[in-house]
Amino acid sequence: MKKYIILAILSVFIILPVMASGAKDGLAGVQERGKLVVGTSADYAPYEFHIMIDGKDSIVGFDIEIAKALAADLGVELEIQDIGFDGLIQSLNSKKIDVVISGMTPTEERMQSVDFSIIYYLTQQSVLVLAETADKYKDISDLAGLPVGAQLASIQEELVKNEMEESRLVALGKIPDLVLELKNKKVEALVLGTPVATGYVNANKDLALSAINFDASEDGSAVAVRKGNEDLLAEIDKSLKRMMADGTIDRLVAEANILNVTE
Repeated sequence: MKKYIILAILSVFIILPVMASGAKDGLAGVQERGKLVVGTSADYAPYEFHIMIDGKDSIVGFDIEIAKALAADLGVELEIQDIGFDGLIQSLNSKKIDVVISGMTPTEERMQSVDFSIIYYLTQQSVLVLAETADKYKDISDLAGLPVGAQLASIQEELVKNEMEESRLVALGKIPDLVLELKNKKVEALVLGTPVATGYVNANKDLALSAINFDASEDGSAVAVRKGNEDLLAEIDKSLKRMMADGTIDRLVAEANILNVTE
């Protein structure tokens, strides 16, 4: 009897991986589950950020509205998972999420491990400083030898490494933590996407945008999917092209900026 019990238990462990490996991926998987699971890092207003709505913590922003539209076009429900930015691609490739929508730029390094949609939003990069030092920092060289903050695993981190080589990089996972470091004078400046930096300036009188410009004037945001998910990527591109053509994305960006300032 013990022999049969052991065999029965072993058979469960043998069957379970087979069942898991048979789960559908890509568009077929999303449609079968009836749900699109989107990974984001909700600390990057106006792209994605937390606010209280009717006493409930909610994630909002124009990336979130784009995610809603994508799910609607696919005819499925939407699930948002808030993940640290530096863990998004890992979560995608471990199949914890279906796509990444988080203001992510399709760099060559990222494209080695995931595929990207068309670019749906272009943005410039800015340097956020304390208002009292805005006149002091007008060129990248003015920050030589000084600590400059950027979000971990972001395009801004690469900008600091590549274009501010004489500055000391301070990379943290969350934007609010970086802003706190700036306000506490533990870093002299932060490199952020211009919409994000502008949002902080509008909400904080003690912060300002410096006059510093980068050679790479614009970076684009795109949706990331696992490699091999061409069918899902094609549907995402179709939806993004429609929203770009009819002005939906421009409207969502404007609405998210207003919401960010008023909250």
